[in-house]
Amino acid sequence: MGDGSSDIPVMMHVNQYDGLTIAVSEAKFITRVAKRTVLSDNAMSVLVPVLEKVPRWDSARIRRLFASYGLTLLEWDKMRTDRLTIQESDSTEHVSVAAAPQLDAH
Repeated sequence: MGDGSSDIPVMMHVNQYDGLTIAVSEAKFITRVAKRTVLSDNAMSVLVPVLEKVPRWDSARIRRLFASYGLTLLEWDKMRTDRLTIQESDSTEHVSVAAAPQLDAH
């Protein structure tokens, strides 16, 4: 995850080994290197591309996870750049999230 020019060498190295790089800035020099860009006022938003890429969760499951912690994804504009607005829910009810599916090792 990076937001400035000092992060570029590390991001390029991570990309070389098929890792997941996430820009948290709209700066062109970093978004060109990063595989994903997330813009949000909430630090939890960087979990979205991780949950999509690693355990391959869909948007409904990600929304349930956030809800289980009292957070609501109000806006999610899906492009190469994810724009998210997250707010604490009024409800204190916690929703259980099933364990991530096991990935086949083929």
